[in-house]
Amino acid sequence: MKRWILIFKILSNINRLKIIKLLANGKSLDVGNIADQIDISLNATSKHLIALNNLDILESEGRRGHVYYRFNRHLPADIKKSINLFLQ
Repeated sequence: MKRWILIFKILSNINRLKIIKLLANGKSLDVGNIADQIDISLNATSKHLIALNNLDILESEGRRGHVYYRFNRHLPADIKKSINLFLQ
């Protein structure tokens, strides 16, 4: 039950949903590009990305002094089911 509370808490934020939708097509973007595309500050974007990464919704990779995020293609089944409802 606690896991579902955490999942719904993370997915209940509109900016996090925008990030998921932005990266769901397989793109890999850095924090600055994501912030520009969803029109929020770098600091707020970083916090949202960390929350999504901690729940294994996103994967991150450091390259050339930047952190790039992409949608986790190997999502846990419970989270994948919830996100697919949103993406359809």
